[in-house]
Amino acid sequence: MELFSSDLLRTRQTADEVGRLFGGQPLLDRRLREKSYGEAGGRPQAWLDQRFVPPPAVGERMEHDEGVAGSETRAAWARRVYAAMDEILRSPCAHQIIVTHGGSLTLVVASWIRMPIDSAGYASFRAPAGSITTLHEDDFFHNRQLVSLGDTRHLDREPPRA
Repeated sequence: MELFSSDLLRTRQTADEVGRLFGGQPLLDRRLREKSYGEAGGRPQAWLDQRFVPPPAVGERMEHDEGVAGSETRAAWARRVYAAMDEILRSPCAHQIIVTHGGSLTLVVASWIRMPIDSAGYASFRAPAGSITTLHEDDFFHNRQLVSLGDTRHLDREPPRA
């Protein structure tokens, strides 16, 4: 089993716990981080909401300027996550776990199914925080399947008693 995680605190904490459960150390990769919103970092959501320019329904979405200085474009974000996934998927390991953020999950899944980056401007795979998404490649045809998206059944279980 291989375990990969964004290097940000929230995901590192989750990855450390997953590593304890499955007996592995997380490999931290900054490319699995959430999209950077530049100068909005650390500011209240309301600050970002007042400045954010949503992408057009049709037209250029990947290089769209969202109106926040220093903000990463969706194209740059996608290239970053796709590059991490390319490296992860080169490993022959049969079982890999990736701990990332909600928005980056879309790009992990898009990369997994080999969606062209230009098409990822319209993709959105939403899942609750703490959920598990399962991806599988069959051994015969090598088709890639999104088995489950955002499974939270594990969160309903009672913790073991000490």
